[in-house]
Amino acid sequence: MILYPAIDLINGECVRLAQGRFDAVTRYDSDPFKRLNMFNEEFAKWVHIVDLDGAKAGSPQQHELIGRLAKASRAKIQTGGGVRTREHVQTLLDEGVSAVVVGSAAVKNPEEVRGWLRDFGKDRITLALDVLPTEDGDFDAALHGWTEGSGISLWSVLDQYPANVAQRILVTDVSRDGMLMGPNMDLMKALRKARPDLEIQASGGVRSVEDLYDLKALGVHGAIVGKAIYEGLIDLKAALNVG
Repeated sequence: MILYPAIDLINGECVRLAQGRFDAVTRYDSDPFKRLNMFNEEFAKWVHIVDLDGAKAGSPQQHELIGRLAKASRAKIQTGGGVRTREHVQTLLDEGVSAVVVGSAAVKNPEEVRGWLRDFGKDRITLALDVLPTEDGDFDAALHGWTEGSGISLWSVLDQYPANVAQRILVTDVSRDGMLMGPNMDLMKALRKARPDLEIQASGGVRSVEDLYDLKALGVHGAIVGKAIYEGLIDLKAALNVG
């Protein structure tokens, strides 16, 4: 399993949100290069960077900074936030990132995104399906930096990307993100059963190395970890050894 230590950026600073709420921001580092260097020093293979300003605005806002981070990193960079067009994908790839995360567009414009997967390569695009639990036990795909629901179920979105169309998906239970309450194991189990063809990255709620071992046992391909590292609850070296 691949560990993706996370850097979430607002105005060039490393932050974490609680449940995707822009009014619940904790600031950690004013210089993201220092945090990236910490991840590089522990030989992380990937780093997950989110342009939260871009997610809120609906277009990448910090791509130049992310490009400089990519050039300074030994690890591969997976990044997203406000990626809505083919040009946004191209810009980030040109900046040197290894994989671009596509969220709202994957839900709202599946035909267009299927074209991007074909043209850029399905290994260069990660579909981000951010979900909100519903009262009937389903999951509603969230849009626009998690600020609104789509009324479209997670499973309906996945149906738009049949086998051999997509390769990588990142699924975040927004209700758990930044809350340190553990990942949604039932959701991950259901995803693995429904779509064994996809490389699944789990996001939201990881609080311990034991959580990572549990995800690995389910066959989850990767895990995004942010707040637990920043708060010192997870030792990065131990977490990287889970893989």
